[in-house]
Amino acid sequence: MARKALKERSITIPQVKETLEAIGEERLDQFQRRSLDYAAKLSKIDPDIAETLVNKLVEQFELDKEEAVQIINCMPESIQEIRVFLAGGRRIMETSKLERILAFLDEYRKKE
Repeated sequence: MARKALKERSITIPQVKETLEAIGEERLDQFQRRSLDYAAKLSKIDPDIAETLVNKLVEQFELDKEEAVQIINCMPESIQEIRVFLAGGRRIMETSKLERILAFLDEYRKKE
């Protein structure tokens, strides 16, 4: 039986991880287990703050939600990396604003 999506929205990798863990690994199908493994390996921030950070990037830095989600997923460490997520390089943003975004991300980056 095919399932139909009721609603679609962009979420971060840490939110995917949290959602799949909430379901319980024993109840996940093979694809979902692989997705959980991927999310666990690639989560760069704690899921409890991911959505807050996305919202702050949208509000404070005037990013699109999709851009903000991708930035939070990857937690870029340089201005050049941030530029990759800005409308595929078609969007121009002042270097000073990019530096503020980078400083903002540094505040929340997991210490390894």
